Amino acid sequence: MIRILSALLISGIALGAQAQQPAGDPKEAHKKIAMCEGCHGIPGYRTAYPDVYHVPMLGGQQAAYLAAALHAYKKGERSHPSMRGIAASLSDKDILDLAAYYAEGHK
Repeated sequence: MIRILSALLISGIALGAQAQQPAGDPKEAHKKIAMCEGCHGIPGYRTAYPDVYHVPMLGGQQAAYLAAALHAYKKGERSHPSMRGIAASLSDKDILDLAAYYAEGHK
């Protein structure tokens, strides 16, 4: 009986934690991806501002990673000027939607 109660308690805690993490809507991201596609949607694209580097593709990245990166740009914890400006214009919902969209593998 104690094992069953323990299992139910652990399951309930896990489900509660999942319910607290809002998920983005990849369908809503279609309204927001234009600002991303200009750089991230071009295979092999390299930019010269502020330094020359390869622009990473976003499709297939984990949603949690993408959301964390955008939040870090928004807070100024990551320093790329263009990305900081774009991230600053995004709401938390926008960030979740974009992360969900690109996590599905869209390019």
